[in-house]
Amino acid sequence: MNKKDFKVAVIDMNNGAPNQGMRGIQEILARYRDDNHINLSFDLFDLRQRGEIPGLDYDAYISSGGPGSPLESEGEKWENDFYNLLDQIEAFNTQSETQKKHAFLICHSFQLACRKYKLGNVTERRSNAFGIFPITLTEEGEQDEIFNGITNPFFSVDSRDWQVIEPDFDAFEKKGAKLLAIEKERKHIDLERCMMAIRFSNEIIGTQFHPEADPVGMKMYLLQEEKKKAIVDMHGEQKYLDMLNSLDDPARIVLTQSVILPNFLNKAIGNLQEA
Repeated sequence: MNKKDFKVAVIDMNNGAPNQGMRGIQEILARYRDDNHINLSFDLFDLRQRGEIPGLDYDAYISSGGPGSPLESEGEKWENDFYNLLDQIEAFNTQSETQKKHAFLICHSFQLACRKYKLGNVTERRSNAFGIFPITLTEEGEQDEIFNGITNPFFSVDSRDWQVIEPDFDAFEKKGAKLLAIEKERKHIDLERCMMAIRFSNEIIGTQFHPEADPVGMKMYLLQEEKKKAIVDMHGEQKYLDMLNSLDDPARIVLTQSVILPNFLNKAIGNLQEA
C-alpha cells in the first residue's frame, strides 16, 4: 500500500456511556497498523451524543455498540444520518467498479441495520445477556472470509438487552444478505435463537457480539459486583468462574479479537490495493 493512505472512520454509538468497546476498536486498529506497517489513520465520530457523522472520504467504517433501545431512535436525526451513510456507501459501491468502501457494524449498530433492511424482528430480551458465550456459524458463515481462522463454534463477548430474531429470508434474498452466525442451540429452552452475524452486502457486515472485546476490558466488567451477580443468578457460580478463567484462553475471546476485525481490514485494504 505504498502510496495510498488507509483511512478508517470509527462511529461511537455509546451516547456518552462508559464502555470498553471504543478502546478495543482503537487498539485493534493501532496493532493492525503496526503489524502490517501500513499508513493507517482513524478518526472518531460521536454520533448519538454530538451528532457527528463521517463523510464518504474514508476507506472503511467501524460503528460501535451502545446502550438503550434500537427502536426508540426511529426518526431521530442521528439515526437518519447513520442510515444515509449506509445508503451512500452502498451507492458508492454500486457505482465504483474497483474501489469499494467497507463497513463493520457492532451490536447496537447491527440492530439498527437489521431494522433498516427489515431482515428480522428486533425485540427486547427477557433478561440481559452478558458474558462469554459460544456462537455457531451457519454454512454461509463457514465460507465467509471474515471468519477465516476461527473455530465453529467460536467464543465471543455478548452484552445485550435486545436481539434480532425470526429472520425474514425473503428480505435476505432481496437484499442479497447472508446469515453468517446464530446463537448457540439451547436444548432445554424453547426460545428463538437470535441472529449473531449478517453480511448485509459484499462490503457491509455486522455482528450482534463484540469482536473488539479483549481480556483486559472483560475482566474489568466481570469483577463489577452487579455483573457478577447477574451472571451467577442466571448461569450459576461455576459458569461465572469459567468465564473468568477463560479470559486468557488463546482459543476463546483472544482468538475472536485477533481474527474478525483484522480479517475485515484485510479485505478492505486488499480491495484498495487491487484498485
